[in-house]
Amino acid sequence: MRTPSGPGSAQQAPGRGPVRSGPPETTRTARQHAPITATGLIVKVILLGLVAGIAIWAAFPLIAARLWVGLAVLVVTTVGLGYLYLTRRHIPAKYLVPGTIFLIAFQVFPVLYTASTAFTNFGDGHRGSKDDAIVAIGSSSVKQVPGSAEYTLTIATTGDPATGPLVFLVTDPSTGTVSAGDTAGLRPLDAADVTVTPAGKVTAAQGYTVLNVGQASVRSQEITDLVVPTPGGALRSTGLSRAYEGKAIRAYDRSCDCITDSETGRTWTADGTVGAFVAADGERLAQGWQVGVGLKNFARVLTDPNISGPFFGTLLWNFAFAIGSTGFTFGLGMAIALALHSPRMRGTNIYRVLLILPYAMPSFAMLLVWRDMFNTDFGLINNLFGLGVDWFGEAWSARVAVLLVQLWLGYPYMFLVATGALQAIPRELTEATSVDGASPWQSFRAVTLPLLLVALSPLLIASFAFNFNNINAIWFTTEGGPFAPDNPTNGATDLLITYTYRLAFGAQGAEFGLAAAVSIFIFAIVATVSAISFRRTRQQEEVYS
Repeated sequence: MRTPSGPGSAQQAPGRGPVRSGPPETTRTARQHAPITATGLIVKVILLGLVAGIAIWAAFPLIAARLWVGLAVLVVTTVGLGYLYLTRRHIPAKYLVPGTIFLIAFQVFPVLYTASTAFTNFGDGHRGSKDDAIVAIGSSSVKQVPGSAEYTLTIATTGDPATGPLVFLVTDPSTGTVSAGDTAGLRPLDAADVTVTPAGKVTAAQGYTVLNVGQASVRSQEITDLVVPTPGGALRSTGLSRAYEGKAIRAYDRSCDCITDSETGRTWTADGTVGAFVAADGERLAQGWQVGVGLKNFARVLTDPNISGPFFGTLLWNFAFAIGSTGFTFGLGMAIALALHSPRMRGTNIYRVLLILPYAMPSFAMLLVWRDMFNTDFGLINNLFGLGVDWFGEAWSARVAVLLVQLWLGYPYMFLVATGALQAIPRELTEATSVDGASPWQSFRAVTLPLLLVALSPLLIASFAFNFNNINAIWFTTEGGPFAPDNPTNGATDLLITYTYRLAFGAQGAEFGLAAAVSIFIFAIVATVSAISFRRTRQQEEVYS
């Protein structure tokens, strides 16, 4: 009797075991991934080797600074990357992890670091630890006293003669020992590594670039300011060929946690809340240390009348500038795009090339050109139209000028994106409105504009956020001016970003903590406006979807 056969039934082949008909069973080889080519393997080895090399290079500074948490993160990350890319598992993660790492390194970490800085007094005079401040105070108060040791001095650098860190190469006249000194201290050099004249002048030293008189003269102020700490005080220069080991007249007294001036007897007591040594009359020493100040920077922005008054006035103009720059450029760009989108228009390609020229030119260079064009005496604007307007001398004329410059620079971008969005709108929709008897304006308002806004709203929000912090548009044209006579720190065209820059990095020195606090305010404002706008955009998409 013949055994019936069919799909999935087993058949006996001569000399073989049962064979299953139908789709063949997936084999182990088929389940495996395609083998890696030799080129791919080489690339993988190079990239993983590069990652390992960078990790080893980064580990030494972390170990030297005793940053064990950072070192642990580095080790775990490196081992995790090695495991991920040396196995055949976790295919999606192989593509997601690099992007995630770059996101954390270039987005999340800077934001967190800025936020943490806002709660400190980090800035000029408050960059290091308390011990660093004590050393700096002592070194800066060094004076030459009778009997101070003197040395033959040679100026050198550890790199480029014009920009490299300065080093003092000094020869002890009593022993002939040559030492190298910088802000880290004084260290002796091997006699075999230096060449010294009979007068004790170092003419060459291994690892250092000896400066000639001309090169040293250019950096004379840096040489005068350089202080080399020593066990007995500090080493300072007197001219370009001699140095002395002076004595610090201000010293730290641990018993009172204060700095005492040996000449005047004046004392400055450590105040941990401000990170500085403060005298009884409120005088602070310039050298302080970094401490946490809580919400002090934020409170200063809101309550200090010298900051809060200009801050809120600048905020209103900042909104007007961002909305005006975005709205005007969008209106002009969309109008030109609509004109060139008409089927009756001829030579559209030529017009499009000409219209995007402002977009193709470097913006900072064009901002400088426009600044000269608005010059009162020889500017093209006044000469062409026969005007005598002091564009940058009055508040409102300066604001109009920067908005006109932004209009010229920004409309090509809006023209390009509006052109692309218009081409995505089916002509049948506008033709249908014409058949129903709608005028061109009614058709544009009811069909074209809503669909354009649905497509371009994210770009408009991004443009608003960009213009809200568009420091180049102000700094290269008006520099924030004009300024009122009684307020040289805040100008009529200042944005929050330019006002913050001048406030935090002005003549009084850098105040990174204050700048970070204002940056958080700006971030919160832009994030709130963007979130509300995106929510309205989603609602609009639901209506027209």
